[in-house]
Amino acid sequence: MDWYHIWCDLKPGAGDLAFCRNVDAYLGNLKERGLVEEFRLMRRKLGLAPDGAAEFHIMIGTRDLAQLDEAFGLVARRADPLEGLHAAVYGAVTNFKFALYRDFPDPPRPAD
Repeated sequence: MDWYHIWCDLKPGAGDLAFCRNVDAYLGNLKERGLVEEFRLMRRKLGLAPDGAAEFHIMIGTRDLAQLDEAFGLVARRADPLEGLHAAVYGAVTNFKFALYRDFPDPPRPAD
């Protein structure tokens, strides 16, 4: 599995529960289309995190980079209904940081 990570904070005035519903609707739509395998939205607890860490962390799991690329390609078309779902999430956040990780060892490098 490849794991696309997003760390972000909410913009002033953005509601946390509305953000949660919007992430679920947006990523749930991609999952229903078979473009992501799973996703998770997490919120920092008790202020415990490294300096500069964002409040929210989203993990998106895909089988491989081809599936992730297909998801990005669909989102890039900016067509509804997906564009509206994406805008509801993207419009509520600031201070983005992104990363791409993989399970290890993965098939290209099997365990000894």
